[in-house]
Amino acid sequence: MKIGIVNDSVMATEVLRRIVSSCPDHQLLWLAADGAEAVSRCQEALPDLVLMDLLMPVMDGVMATRRIMKNTPCAILIVTSSVTGNASMVFEAMGAGALDVVATPVLGQDGLNTATNELLRKIELIGKLIGCSARKSKPHRHPTREIKAPSRRKDPTMIAIGASTGGPQALTAVLSQLPADFPAAVVIIQHMDKKFTHGLASWLNQQIAMPVKVIVEKERPYRGLVQIPSTDHHLILNTNGTLSYTVKPVDNFYHPSIDVFFQSLTKNWHGPIIGVLLTGMGRDGAAGLLSLKEEGHHTIAQDEESSIVYGMPKAAKQLDAAKEILPLNEIGARIKTLMGRK
Repeated sequence: MKIGIVNDSVMATEVLRRIVSSCPDHQLLWLAADGAEAVSRCQEALPDLVLMDLLMPVMDGVMATRRIMKNTPCAILIVTSSVTGNASMVFEAMGAGALDVVATPVLGQDGLNTATNELLRKIELIGKLIGCSARKSKPHRHPTREIKAPSRRKDPTMIAIGASTGGPQALTAVLSQLPADFPAAVVIIQHMDKKFTHGLASWLNQQIAMPVKVIVEKERPYRGLVQIPSTDHHLILNTNGTLSYTVKPVDNFYHPSIDVFFQSLTKNWHGPIIGVLLTGMGRDGAAGLLSLKEEGHHTIAQDEESSIVYGMPKAAKQLDAAKEILPLNEIGARIKTLMGRK
């Protein structure tokens, strides 16, 4: 991968340069000392991936991410020395199109090897995402339907939302239209590292009326509550209606996977479901949305014009998995209408 590094710290830049150069599969394309220079560099030589700092002079990482995604779109990974102290900026940058966030490795730090491995792992995952978007997708095969055993359990309406690139801002746009007493269970699958989901839940709690919490193993979806998994694995709904985390399928590199969760809902949720697939790179969620539609549930995909990255919703459209394709600013209102609320 061709990689650009954006950081105003000479020491941090040198650490990142060494890490990128240590891997023969990666090429350091350029260095930039601030966001404005990064925007210019991307116009001159577009990398496959930008390692973007947040706090910089002239132009910060959020604005630079926004400009790059508008003018010369490419994959962006936020690499910052203070993740917890800049939570709002992290989610703004992810809302503008950054794929993920990781802490900057520090020279002399005991955990440098761990931090380095985590950075390289993130770069590898993003490389797979870029590769998936470039490859031809395999033709979809409809899964063999299982005969469901009758159940006496009656679940409330489930609003299941999948999001990735641009997700935090898109989630805010949808959920801010729902009142605090909204009579449905809402579960979000946002591609995000486990370390940052608690921050996302806190951030969303400040943006929307419905309460938001992180999912604890074996708890149930609750009416009137937005729930977010905090996991490096996948979230599933069990046959008894509880939520749990699982490493399977191990070959699915989306963590957590929207497809895995949507397909578990198809089998185990005994109530109406409204499935929503928002902006994101790759194809995760499209097959799961189709499985919901095939079971008679209502499905919605975000349209191209309002998507930061038109990957996952596009894949859903190609599979004819969405009953409706809507602009982002209309999805929340449509959910309320489907629930019988004006």
